[in-house]
Amino acid sequence: MAALMNKVAIVTGASSGIGRAAALLFAREGARVLVAARREEPLQALVEEIASAGGQAVAMAGDVSDEAVARELVARACAQFGGLDVAFNNAGILGEMAAAPDLPLSAWEATLRTNLTSAFLAAKFQLPALAARGGGSLIFTSSFVGHTVGFPGMSAYAASKSGLIGLTQCLASEWGAQGIRVNALLPGGTDTPMGRHVANTPEAMAQVQGLHALRRLAHPDEVARSALYLASDASRFTTGTALLVDGGVSIHRG
Repeated sequence: MAALMNKVAIVTGASSGIGRAAALLFAREGARVLVAARREEPLQALVEEIASAGGQAVAMAGDVSDEAVARELVARACAQFGGLDVAFNNAGILGEMAAAPDLPLSAWEATLRTNLTSAFLAAKFQLPALAARGGGSLIFTSSFVGHTVGFPGMSAYAASKSGLIGLTQCLASEWGAQGIRVNALLPGGTDTPMGRHVANTPEAMAQVQGLHALRRLAHPDEVARSALYLASDASRFTTGTALLVDGGVSIHRG
């Protein structure tokens, strides 16, 4: 049986990269999916691709750091599909990169609002909906950056992604008795638009690949499969974790 048969899932940051791969995979595994991102056109293309493969999906464009959008995502999932079982809060940005003395406060705040505050807002509305279904899975996309590795110029990104792990742990403790599992997914370098922005020359790409024990970047579908594990009953005794899916970048020193 498909891993998410008859489940309802929200996937944010679904217009490209890991979010898009996860939405496609969740739909193939039987979930009815509400996909969200800022850009309407790629979302509609994704919905059409899911439908052409026999799945069910609807799209909602909006800024996940807007509380009204976070509320409406859950309301629409419940109205369209009858409830919520899985939430994969994957939307995020790299943000401006600079040494701390050179980083404008506005850039710091924008990164934390998009990566961390949006996760709080998502959980604020998703948790009651998950509880109403008797439990479910809430997943955040964090990063190995700020958890096992630090890079110069990435203080805002690292702080926002590290903060997601603390949020994960507290929510897992608060909501475990209601059958809700809360976990953070920590990808390594992944072949996404964000990843290619960081490694934007052949030399930079070779350097980033070499940081990983596997000597390559992940394909978005590989990370999506780990999200599927956390979304499904295969991880039914897993909560409060920071799951590294990083190709060994956290342990490689060669």
